Amino acid sequence: MRNARLIDRHRFAYHFQSGPAQPIYSVLDAYRNIDGGYGNGLAPDIRGHGSQPVAVETALRYLDELGTIPKPIVSSTCRYLTRVTDSDGGVPCVLPTVRHTEAAPWWRERTDFSSALRPTAAITGLLHKHHISHPWRDRATAFCWTRLRALHWTDPYEAIAVCTFLQYAPNRPRARAEFDRIAPMILAAIETDPHATGHVHKPLDIAPHPDHIARSLFTEADIEKHLDALQEAQEDDGGWPAPWESWTESSIPEWRGIVTLRNLLVLRAYNRLSGYTAHPAYPF
Repeated sequence: MRNARLIDRHRFAYHFQSGPAQPIYSVLDAYRNIDGGYGNGLAPDIRGHGSQPVAVETALRYLDELGTIPKPIVSSTCRYLTRVTDSDGGVPCVLPTVRHTEAAPWWRERTDFSSALRPTAAITGLLHKHHISHPWRDRATAFCWTRLRALHWTDPYEAIAVCTFLQYAPNRPRARAEFDRIAPMILAAIETDPHATGHVHKPLDIAPHPDHIARSLFTEADIEKHLDALQEAQEDDGGWPAPWESWTESSIPEWRGIVTLRNLLVLRAYNRLSGYTAHPAYPF
């Protein structure tokens, strides 16, 4: 209540205080543009008005938490994605327009605007999860399979997107086989020291709930150690800091609210929060 954005306060109320879903839909709609995409700071490090594919992923993840993605949103969002999709069927993480807006240096100074598994794989996986049929989804699915076959290295952000796709892709034998093939690459991108600091990603980032496809990569003892460390890292006011440097003061409390809510959801999913029952829709 003290630090988080309005949308994250409503998300907290929904998950932990039996709050209604409608306020989340309403607030999220304020981040949506007329072109069907999302911007306006929904991704805190991209604060400009213009739509960006990575913000679409964020929006769909929030809608996924609610258990449904309304058809009008799907229609307009897929229309936007179609417009910014490359000839190979994938979308870039951000568009070149990011250079001309208020954004973190790692976005504004980006030079690669080619199609990528992040966020294409995450968006496509969520559409499959909700059984949303659209020509964009089918082209993006083909892109993901093609790009995955050629994958020989990955980073944590890409690995999270890929796992979302492989978790929900309808061809389950193919998804399982592909996951088994790239599992060593995913493990190489994950920090296994539960007390490591800095901008690193740990097992609970890649496997935020027990039923996640990536959960099998870690032993029970590994998960328990990281859950212990996560609880120990909670600060005196109840929140958690974002594990990366901030580029602007305004993003610090925003990220802190996002990270805190995500950590609470992870702890609840692994039965580390007493007094709360698990929600049927996992956030990631």
